[in-house]
Amino acid sequence: MPGMQPRAFGVPAPAFYEVSRVDRSVLHILVTDFERRPCNDSPAAAPRSVRFRFRMKHIVAIVGRPNVGKSTMFNRILGRRDAIVEAVSGVTRDRHYGEADWAGKEFSLVDTGGFVPDTSDVFELAIREQAQIAIEEAEVIVFVVDARDGIVPVDNEIAEMLRRSNKQVVLLVNKCDNEKADADSVLFWELGLGEPFPVSAMNGRRIGDALDAITNSFAPSDAEDEGEQGPLKIALIGRPNVGKSSITNALLGQDRAIVTPIAGTTRDSIDSTVRYYGEEVILIDTAGLRKRKQVHDSIELYSIIRTVRAIERCDVAIVVIDAEQGLERQDARIIGEAAEKRKGIIIAVNKWDLVEKDTMTAKRFEDAIRSELPTFDYIPIVFISAVTKQRVTKLIELAKHVNEERHRRIGTSRLNDVVLEAIKNHPPPSVKGHDLRINFIQQPQAAPPVFLCYTNFPELMPENYTRYLERVIRREFSFEGVPLTLVFKQKNKMRQEA
Repeated sequence: MPGMQPRAFGVPAPAFYEVSRVDRSVLHILVTDFERRPCNDSPAAAPRSVRFRFRMKHIVAIVGRPNVGKSTMFNRILGRRDAIVEAVSGVTRDRHYGEADWAGKEFSLVDTGGFVPDTSDVFELAIREQAQIAIEEAEVIVFVVDARDGIVPVDNEIAEMLRRSNKQVVLLVNKCDNEKADADSVLFWELGLGEPFPVSAMNGRRIGDALDAITNSFAPSDAEDEGEQGPLKIALIGRPNVGKSSITNALLGQDRAIVTPIAGTTRDSIDSTVRYYGEEVILIDTAGLRKRKQVHDSIELYSIIRTVRAIERCDVAIVVIDAEQGLERQDARIIGEAAEKRKGIIIAVNKWDLVEKDTMTAKRFEDAIRSELPTFDYIPIVFISAVTKQRVTKLIELAKHVNEERHRRIGTSRLNDVVLEAIKNHPPPSVKGHDLRINFIQQPQAAPPVFLCYTNFPELMPENYTRYLERVIRREFSFEGVPLTLVFKQKNKMRQEA
């Protein structure tokens, strides 16, 4: 995926968790050690030794005019660590954001470069739009300029916007491939944005110094407190104009709802607290996407940044799709993003009142969605109308159920009874001459659910068998609407390779 880098707590050092494969539904993680050393390998010792956090990250946006190297800088930063980004086929290959980790500090990186339209008469307008969006949404702005071109008028225009923003700005003078170019970078002090950092995105020169400056104000990721579980947070996400705002208004307009506006952690957005049958629920509104002079790509970028923020903050993501348009590629990307973040997921087909129906219409529509998303077969689908309020309140009821599933823990004894019996009936295949065995399984974590499997050759476990184990767990314990994480750990760390 563009990926997740799970964090470990209490694991004997030096250890790491390598994301070996990421399925759109189940995360397969291989646990290895850099050192072979005697340690307590008993399964009973494991429940406290594995912990994964999927937390909200800081957002860093790269801005600048065309052809200064923004996308190269984006790729350079994401490429500095092996497991920062993992591609998921067909879902997130062409997105312009990724998750990065520098010196233990995690952040989401947004590249505005790929959204500039090709039509020449809207170039400057689009550049201004991209910079303004980044200013509003990001915590740190990385302003990339070209050392070879010097300061051009558009650079001054963007710099003026950045100075007014009162945001942290890191000025990177790109294409400084040698000491002479470094000396020329002092000219960029004129932009009034502080010290220019001479770098080369192409060859990685001085990128580490730039990343130190970018992440200087970020606390180490593991230093953040997890905090106690609060009210259920539901995010309504999806493409623009699918009816997210109408659904929010319909939910807030119920007689049983008591609504109190509260300031959200995202800038210029308002969350709503709904008291639903005595239980507090927070609706995270991503619907307020402002049309900016009809520059479509700017609207898409604004939507993506808002969506990423909402997914990171929520417990359950309701992905809204348009019943008249059906499932589109962007819908699949959003669902994939929510699954990567290991959030609860619901698909809400809105505008159902506008569809001509017979008794089989809903069944055919659901079958069509599931055929397009075969690895997301665990996600519930509900057909609603924000206008007529048909099944709107069912969204909260279903979100509560999915959240309960996400927090569900299965007892070790019951889990082993079910899974080991399935393994006995359908054992793992032999791989590279080795007979694979799974001796023990437990669930060390909920929200999101993580299952730890002890095996003799974790690095050889086939992905299709991982999917089989997931189906076994779901068949017995459901976990409706919840992505699962399977971790494979070597049973005997002192095993000598055959």
